Amino acid sequence: MKILKTVQKVPGGLMIVPMLLGVLVNTFVPGFLTIGSFTTDLWKNGAMPILAVFLFCNGAQIDLKQAGQPLAKGMILTVVKVGLGAVIGVLVNRLCGPAGVIGIVPLAVVSSLANSNGGLYAALAGEFGDAGDVGAVSILSLNDGPFFTMVAFGLTGLAQIPIMVLVGAVLPIVVGLILGNLDPELRKWLAPATTVTIPFFAFPLGAALNLGQLVQAGLPGIVLGVACTAITGFGGYLAMKLIKSKHPQVGAAIGTSAGNSVATPAALAATDATLKTAAAMATVQVAAAVIVTAILCPLLVSWLDKVEKRKQSPDSFPKSAANEGSV
Repeated sequence: MKILKTVQKVPGGLMIVPMLLGVLVNTFVPGFLTIGSFTTDLWKNGAMPILAVFLFCNGAQIDLKQAGQPLAKGMILTVVKVGLGAVIGVLVNRLCGPAGVIGIVPLAVVSSLANSNGGLYAALAGEFGDAGDVGAVSILSLNDGPFFTMVAFGLTGLAQIPIMVLVGAVLPIVVGLILGNLDPELRKWLAPATTVTIPFFAFPLGAALNLGQLVQAGLPGIVLGVACTAITGFGGYLAMKLIKSKHPQVGAAIGTSAGNSVATPAALAATDATLKTAAAMATVQVAAAVIVTAILCPLLVSWLDKVEKRKQSPDSFPKSAANEGSV
């Protein structure tokens, strides 16, 4: 059976196929994931440790001569992601009020659009980009949690980004970078892990989700997920095009909602009692957006990857131009 080749034919297959399997298992036979020991450690709770290994190995692939590239990309993508989420959320609130548009409450808009799935971004960057693209996740981690959502709703100062959380997100990449630059052979030895580890953290990421969340949120949650991928995904892609990135399609990998964004509405409601009514609805809508973006974002990045490769292919040039060059 050619399982690997079949999976690779699916857009973003190394990430999306194991993730969907995780969602299905957690939906229909969740008890299987909690039988304990290595089974639970690998397929239910293993996402973060394996993702840390993935980031470490990708850090080793970064050449110090190009160390500024991940920093610049991360900053640009963070500004695009958070900026679009905040602006659109505030506009919806101002123009449509707390009820939102077509049932999508402003709290859900900002919580979803301003928060990206770092694990999914890193996986897609590893598959469609290079180490510099993957390294940008250390800056993208700034949009984790409710901080930027609170800023957008005028709650600045009621929440803080724990500095040690940011240090913890960056450290595996930094240590990998140092070791990879000290020993080029070590960098080469670690290179295969930048792809081999992807399915192993993709499955438990999916196992944290449930198809029932999508049904509960209904059409508004689905629309929110589609909007998140389309708006912030294309926003990231265009931003990378503007700075002439080698792999601009990776910019679209910010078109996701992180799993922890589901907790953002409740965190906001805990600091502002006026948001409690909207928080319950926003929570299920954001949960749906997490699932929808996890499916759509890899498809978008894969499609843009084909578009970019088609542009770079010699066969895409007009025959007349090729003939002129051969004279």
